[in-house]
Amino acid sequence: MKRFNRADRVRSQILRDVQTLLEQELAAKIKALITFTDVEITSDLRYATIFYSVLGDEEQKRRAGGYLTGIQKRVQSELGNLLRLKHTPEIKFEFDPSIERGMRIEQLLNEINREKKQNGTDHS
Repeated sequence: MKRFNRADRVRSQILRDVQTLLEQELAAKIKALITFTDVEITSDLRYATIFYSVLGDEEQKRRAGGYLTGIQKRVQSELGNLLRLKHTPEIKFEFDPSIERGMRIEQLLNEINREKKQNGTDHS
């Protein structure tokens, strides 16, 4: 059985809390699907980077980044009320392009498979 250290537990809790705190607010303000994908936290629990992804156009990504930067202190304060820690980690938000990359790779693979079928070179 895998044992989780304190930083792992805090990381998971921050991710859940941020999703709960911001899900509806961001949907209303940004009008795009924003997903919080991960949290990296220092071993001393002083700093946390919250990664997010935006499924939308470039303008929605820009607005999401600006909005999240603008509410960092408020979110940090709200997390402080939810987490039972001596010190609330200082947070920052960072864009995570991994979902977009994955979708693009899937799209390219689908195109390759279509071309193989059209050319009759699909041997699977």
